[in-house]
Amino acid sequence: MNREYLRWYSRRLERDMELLVFGHAGAKVLMFPTRDGRFWQYEQMGLVASLAEKLNAGQLQIYCIEGLAGETFYGSGRHPSERIRRHRAFEEYILNEVLPLMAQKNSHECTIVHGCSLGAFQAASLVFRHPHLFRKLVAFSGRYDLTMRVESFVDLFDGYYDDDIYFHMPTHFLPGLACEWQLERLRQIDIVLTIGDADPFIDNNRYLSRLLADKGVDHRLHVWDGRAHRAGAWRKMAPLYI
Repeated sequence: MNREYLRWYSRRLERDMELLVFGHAGAKVLMFPTRDGRFWQYEQMGLVASLAEKLNAGQLQIYCIEGLAGETFYGSGRHPSERIRRHRAFEEYILNEVLPLMAQKNSHECTIVHGCSLGAFQAASLVFRHPHLFRKLVAFSGRYDLTMRVESFVDLFDGYYDDDIYFHMPTHFLPGLACEWQLERLRQIDIVLTIGDADPFIDNNRYLSRLLADKGVDHRLHVWDGRAHRAGAWRKMAPLYI
C-alpha cells in the first residue's frame, strides 16, 4: 500500500501542518480524527488497514489530517469566540490548502469526507455548508451540536453563542436553511450516519436525521448495537460504508 507523509507551513494557521496519504488512486477520502487524535490516528487504530483491499485496488485514496481540537473546540484557555474563530481558520486551511492538494495529486471526481466522534462533526459541518465540493459524507458516532450537554459531554462554548457558532452547528442552521441552490446540492450527496443505540449522541443523530428528511435530503442512519463509540466498531463500519 502506498503511504506518503507530507508537511508544510500554513500561513492561514501560522503553524506547520502534517498529513498522511494512503493509496494511489480512486475516490479521495478526507479523514478528520477524533478529539484527541492526530493525523496518524486512523493508521494506528487499524481503520486504514480495514480499507486495505480498496486502497490496494485503487478504489480509494485516503488523506488523514490533523484536527486541531486542542486549539479550537477544546481550547479551554481561549475565549469561546476565539475557539470558533480558530476553527474557521482551520476550515480555510482545509478548503484552500488540503482540497487543492488532493485535486493536484488525484483527478478523481469523487471526494468523500469522513470522521469519527468529533471528526464526524467536523466532516458534517463542512459538507453541509459546502455541499458542491463533495460527493459523500460518512460520519461515525458524531455529536452535531457542540452546545448540547449530555452525560459527561459539556457545552464546548461555555454558554457563549454567536452567528459563527450557529452557522457551524448542523442541527442549528439546517432548520432555517432555505437556499434552494444549497439544498439541491445537499440532495445529491450520499450521506451515511452511524451511531450505537447506547451512544449518548443517539437522540442528536435521530434529530439530525429528521431535519435532513424535512429538507428532502436523502440519507442513511445506521444504528448499531451497544455504544459503538470505539475503535473496534469503527474498524468494522469503515469497509461497509466508505
